[in-house]
Amino acid sequence: MSEELKQYINKHKNLFWYTPENKKLNIDNEFLVESILNYGTIEDVKELIKILGLNSVADIFYLAKGRRKGNYFPEIYHFFDLVFSKYAPRTS
Repeated sequence: MSEELKQYINKHKNLFWYTPENKKLNIDNEFLVESILNYGTIEDVKELIKILGLNSVADIFYLAKGRRKGNYFPEIYHFFDLVFSKYAPRTS
């Protein structure tokens, strides 16, 4: 995990209130993207995209299936589906 990503997680650790403090830096990118898209501000999302890249965030978002996909609030899923469809279209 990059130092920039560690700093980002520490900066937004309040969004991971249910994750034990000693495990916050071990969260995976899927959980990070899910939490930031669901609970973060648009500025938090922009910062995450700057760190991980738009296509990477979109890929993580679209790879969510089953229960993981259900963890996104419906309006959040719809909004980011529209955003990523326009700005990070999938080729497959």
